[in-house]
Amino acid sequence: DSDYDVLAVVQDIAKARGVTSAQIALAWVHHSPVVTSPIIGASKMYQLDEAVAALDISLEMDELARLKEVYIPHAVAGHR
Repeated sequence: DSDYDVLAVVQDIAKARGVTSAQIALAWVHHSPVVTSPIIGASKMYQLDEAVAALDISLEMDELARLKEVYIPHAVAGHR
């Protein structure tokens, strides 16, 4: 259920900036020092274009704080 709280914040930031939720999510991951290779799963060219454009999005400190406030890390699933 906490993931829906994160989604709501991502969507709110995306709407305010006029970009997609996926771009905000990728920009957020890009700000993380522990993620080096996000798997984007693009199957259409526009998805790849959006992912590349997300590199130009610099989230503000208040946006990062809003995301951090609602995010609850999950245990790794499917790996032994």
